[in-house]
Amino acid sequence: MPITVAALMTPNWIAKHLDIPSGTTRIILPGYCDGDLQPIRDVTDLPLTTGPKDLRDLPRLFGQQKIPPSLEQWTIEIIAEINHAPRLTRTQITQMAQSYAADGADWIDIGCEPNRQWTDVADTVKAVRDLGLSVSIDSLNPKEIEPAVQAGAGLVLSVNKTNREAAKDWGVPVVVIPDQIDQLDSMECTLEVLSKAGVPLRIDPILEPIGLGFAASLERYLAARRRWPDAEMMMGIGNLTELTDVDSAGVNFLLLGICQELNIQSVLTTQVINWARSSVKECDLARRLVYYAVHQQAPPKNLSNDLVSLRDSRLVHFTANQLEDLAKQIKDNNYRIFAQDGEIHLLGSGHHLHDRDPFVVFDQLAQTQPTNLTPSHAFYLGYEMSKAMTALTLEKQYTQDESLDWGHLTEHEKNRHRLQKRFRSSERNPKKTPP
Repeated sequence: MPITVAALMTPNWIAKHLDIPSGTTRIILPGYCDGDLQPIRDVTDLPLTTGPKDLRDLPRLFGQQKIPPSLEQWTIEIIAEINHAPRLTRTQITQMAQSYAADGADWIDIGCEPNRQWTDVADTVKAVRDLGLSVSIDSLNPKEIEPAVQAGAGLVLSVNKTNREAAKDWGVPVVVIPDQIDQLDSMECTLEVLSKAGVPLRIDPILEPIGLGFAASLERYLAARRRWPDAEMMMGIGNLTELTDVDSAGVNFLLLGICQELNIQSVLTTQVINWARSSVKECDLARRLVYYAVHQQAPPKNLSNDLVSLRDSRLVHFTANQLEDLAKQIKDNNYRIFAQDGEIHLLGSGHHLHDRDPFVVFDQLAQTQPTNLTPSHAFYLGYEMSKAMTALTLEKQYTQDESLDWGHLTEHEKNRHRLQKRFRSSERNPKKTPP
C-alpha cells in the first residue's frame, strides 16, 4: 500500500488503493483498521478479516495459539456491603448500590452500626429494592432487622445466640456466626434452634485478619464443611482485603479459590480502603476463573488477563539488530517509540536515539534540529515516552499509540486521536508524508 504508517489506513482509503493479486482467497486487514468495512466489500467479494494490531500476533489469528475458553459460568454469589450506611445519604447509598451491581454484585448489603439503632433503615432498604436489586441487612439488632425485612431485605447478616429467637419470625434466610469467633462449637445451638424452626441459613465461621488468627480461621471453614457437608456457607473476605497492605486482586482471587474448592456459595466483600476499591469486580472475574479451574481440574492459567494488572502476562520485544535495521529503513518524518532492554528507543529517519531517561532522549532529539517538532508533536512524544517509562518501570508491554494494559482497570485510549489527526492531514495532502 502507498502509505508509510499502516495504522493510518481506513476502509475508505483501502478501497481506493486495493489491488488484489490473482489467486487471493482472503484479505486480512491491519488491526487498527476499524469502522465500517462496507467500502472494501463494495470492491471485492473476498472474505475480510481484521487481524491483530501487531504483526507478531498473527499466529493467534491462524489458530497456532490456544483460544481462551468461555468464562461465563460461576456458582459463588457476591454480597457487596455498603459500610456505615447510616452515615450516608440516600442518594449516596443508591449510587453505590447501582455501581456494585454493575460490577457483578448479586446482593447489596446494607451495613448498620453497632450500639446505634438506625430509624431510616426501612426506607433505605426500600430505595435499593426499588432499583430492582436484592438486599441483605447486616445487623444483630432485631429492631433494625425487622423493619428492613418488612421493607424487602431478603437475607440477614448476622445471627447468633443474641437474636436467634427473633430470627424465627423474619421469614428470610439468615447467616449464622459463632458466639465466640474462635470456637466453631458455639454455633451448634443456634443452628439447631433455627433448623428446627425451618429457617433457611448459611454458615460463616468468620475469617480473621493475618496476625489475629487467619490460619486458624481458615481451618474453621474446613472443619465446618466437614461437619456440615451439605450446608450453605458464606465467607466474609473484607477482613483480609481491607486490613492488609496489599492490592486486593490477588487476595480476592485466592480466597474465592478456597471458596470454590470448599463449595462455599457466597462471599461478603467491601470497598472501603483505596487499594480494595475494585473488589466487587475482582470477585466477579475471580469466581469465573476458579469455577473453570475446579470443574476442568486445571490450573487457572492462560484463561484471562483481566486480573493481571501490575505486570503483563507476556512481553514481545524486537532484538537490538531488528531495531537498528528498522531505523535504517525509516524514510518519513514519523517517530517510532519502543521500550525495551531498560531503555526508551526513539527511531526516526536517520536516527536511533535511546536512554533510560526520557528527558535525555528528548535532548538527543533536539540536538538533531528536527524540522517537524511542533509543540503539538513534542507534547505527543512526551506523552508516549511517559507511558514507555511506566512500562519499563513495571516490565509491561509498551506499544505506541496504545493504552498500557492494566487488566480490567484499563482505560482504553479512545478514537486514537493522534492517528486520526495524522490521517486527516495525509488525506488533505496525499502527496506529502503524514506529519
